[in-house]
Amino acid sequence: MEYAVIKTGGKQYKVSKDQIIEVERLPFKEGENFSFEGVLLHVTDGAVKLGKPRVAGAAVKAAVVKHFKGDKLRISKFKAKSKYRRVTGHRQYLTRIRILDILTSVKN
Repeated sequence: MEYAVIKTGGKQYKVSKDQIIEVERLPFKEGENFSFEGVLLHVTDGAVKLGKPRVAGAAVKAAVVKHFKGDKLRISKFKAKSKYRRVTGHRQYLTRIRILDILTSVKN
């Protein structure tokens, strides 16, 4: 099984071919193809390539499926005996992407 670990939006994701994942909003249009150059780890049939900090020449090709807003988070603050109560919310902008291919050697 082939997979890679990529970094985007300050988070790391383990991805494999034809997988669909949700990441923080990316600046690409729906249907547009792009590639992640920040591949931290690449595994093919047990052969592990670990980057320091990135694997040289590796890239992950992906396509934007959809932009959307995530579920609403409800944040409440409370202090006892002082009548302090605050309730706020947050909805994160997300992008759903499909992993098209994992490339091991990219020519510049």
